[in-house]
Amino acid sequence: MSDFSQATSMQGLKRRVVYVTLYEGIAIVAASAGLAWTSGQGLGHSGVAAVLASAVAVVWNLVFNALFERWESRQAVRGRSIRRRVAHAIGFEGGLVAFLVPLFAWWMDISLWQALVMDLGLVVFFLIYTFVFNWAFDRAFGLPASATGAVRPA
Repeated sequence: MSDFSQATSMQGLKRRVVYVTLYEGIAIVAASAGLAWTSGQGLGHSGVAAVLASAVAVVWNLVFNALFERWESRQAVRGRSIRRRVAHAIGFEGGLVAFLVPLFAWWMDISLWQALVMDLGLVVFFLIYTFVFNWAFDRAFGLPASATGAVRPA
């Protein structure tokens, strides 16, 4: 861990709140533009869809990361390898697709199939974004206790 991340190591609820706030703020801007471009609808209409999606994502983020960190804390191998980060990103985004495709279909008044196809571009973007964001966040704020073995949650 770098000197900077050691000095700024953040844990628990504070870590999750900062993580979600930064992640979703960037995501709303990117998703608004992506949805407007792929749907052909205005930025305002797409922006509302992005904010709705963000609200769903925040709840899913809190649930998924709590479950992931609980699983992670029970693993014999510590740290966050590329393989573990890829599994995290795929698991998070896969669950999010299940929630967001029906939301997009309803809000944009399109079929589930059209919403899924439209969402595929966002899924690819968000897989990469999630991976890069998590790596950068951990570099800036240090690994959570679940990844270092410092604390074993009950």
